[in-house]
Amino acid sequence: MSRIGKSPINVPQGVVVIIKGSRVTVTGPKGELNRTFSPDMKIQLDGDVLTVNRPSDGRQHRSLHGLTRTLLANMVLGVSQGFKKELEVIGVGYKAEKSDDKLVLRVGYSHLVEMIPPPGIEIELQGTNKIMVKGVNKETVGQMAAEIRAIRPPDAYKGKGIRYAGEVVRLKPGKAGKAIGGTA
Repeated sequence: MSRIGKSPINVPQGVVVIIKGSRVTVTGPKGELNRTFSPDMKIQLDGDVLTVNRPSDGRQHRSLHGLTRTLLANMVLGVSQGFKKELEVIGVGYKAEKSDDKLVLRVGYSHLVEMIPPPGIEIELQGTNKIMVKGVNKETVGQMAAEIRAIRPPDAYKGKGIRYAGEVVRLKPGKAGKAIGGTA
């Protein structure tokens, strides 16, 4: 039995879960999320507890069991609390700005990079070098943060670029460090 799949999901106050066959709609104070799951998985709501059951111990059912439970838990958490990812812009002259609903990045290119967030995603700036991506859907928040980071990933030699908050970038020593430590 899947340890993740068999654990129940507690539905907090203010969150409404509607199950119609394999389609689940979760509505809460932050928004609404819909998803269609595998028809094999049995999703049940008993009071304020969601449970997921599988029909057999087959390989496909075992893998879907934990996945279905995790996706449901993320939906409930997203509409009640929301998700956020923080990014840092590091480098001399590198900065982020907001123009209307667009994110404008100055990250060492000859042009400005503009990004328009998809619906349901909110971008906030703290100063000129901290970007916060917020939303109710964990997948779209993570995808938007990854797309922003991909514009200028951290450099391996100087460490400048866009990185996740708390991300550790290992710097390479460069030519001078290699010449001192190695034998020529």
